[in-house]
Amino acid sequence: METNFKVEDISGIGEYSKREILNARGQKEPGEVYVAGDSDKAFLVLRPNTIEVRTDANLAKLLREKYETVMQSRYFGRGGIEVVMAGQISLEELYDLARLSYNLTIDKK
Repeated sequence: METNFKVEDISGIGEYSKREILNARGQKEPGEVYVAGDSDKAFLVLRPNTIEVRTDANLAKLLREKYETVMQSRYFGRGGIEVVMAGQISLEELYDLARLSYNLTIDKK
């Protein structure tokens, strides 16, 4: 399944800004980090073939067990998941996960 994930199509989220992904050496990597509101906290990482979102431990475990295309997030670590976008999760479910991630991030302020 090919997805056309666009952050601007996610309903129910507030202000956000976009940044580049930098590795430990400060070099740019492919993809973008989306930061919630005026905080410095990321809620979404878009890479060429994957999306990473913040989530709670129970949901992360459930999704990793249910889908082969869901793994622990490289960016958020145990606090998130990374989903292969051409995988088993629908575009609407990805939008729901991004919305949840945004709300969890805003609540962490």
